Amino acid sequence: MPSILRNLRWPDLAILAILAAGIGYVALTIEGTLSYEWRWHLIPDYILRWREDRGEWFANLLLQGLFTTIRISIYASVLALILGVALGIARCARNLTVQLLARTYMELLRNIPPVVIIFIFFFFLSQQLIDALNLNAWARGIARGENAAIWEFFFGDMRRFPSLISGVIVLALFESAFVSEIVRAGIQSTPNGQREAARAIGMGPVQEMRYIVLPQAMRKVTPPMANQFISLIKDSSIISLISVQDLTYKTVELVASTRLIFEAWITTAALYFILCFGLSLLFRRLERRR
Repeated sequence: MPSILRNLRWPDLAILAILAAGIGYVALTIEGTLSYEWRWHLIPDYILRWREDRGEWFANLLLQGLFTTIRISIYASVLALILGVALGIARCARNLTVQLLARTYMELLRNIPPVVIIFIFFFFLSQQLIDALNLNAWARGIARGENAAIWEFFFGDMRRFPSLISGVIVLALFESAFVSEIVRAGIQSTPNGQREAARAIGMGPVQEMRYIVLPQAMRKVTPPMANQFISLIKDSSIISLISVQDLTYKTVELVASTRLIFEAWITTAALYFILCFGLSLLFRRLERRR
């Protein structure tokens, strides 16, 4: 941070001053034109609140939603990576049928709006899967069991486990189409000479892919893959439409009950920014070490 401040010149300071003036103007316009009364002092209680009856702090609406968003993003990222790598390899397969199936999947999901995909999955597939696997009864049994705290740490409120799983699966299916294209580009960027050398020493297709192609491809696709995972966090807000109680869903609840419209949404935007920007810095550091 000190080095950044030392590198600032007068054009930078002028731009910062203009931005600050613009933000101040918007705030004054909202307060004057809309007769809006800012109540920022109420927001901290909806993040972390003290319970007098138990004598402890507890996560309130916004922090609960943030934890759910983090859980969904982690699980969906892992599943999207597994599916995306498999699809990326299938896109480069020598078998034409396998190539066409993988490309059909990818083209369908990439060229249909995510909201439409979410509703199609939720209403036509998700509920049938939940009923077939009896997930509702299983989750309620876990919630009443002795080890409920362990399950809640990983999945949150177990009574809402089916909706969480629906959100994770649909988000992973959608994002895996983009991950597969990144993986395919990485695989195809591997020089043909190395693949021919692998075949020359007797490696089969599986060994060639595992030991020669994939290690090089995954190094090359690290930056775009990091960007895709950050995009997944932002895209996770869409699954609030199917009642997954993530940060966006909790913010809607907060606005509906308190009318803290601007305060709630600005705070939510700040939480998303902190999460995504923190991941961006982490991936940048990992790239430097690589």
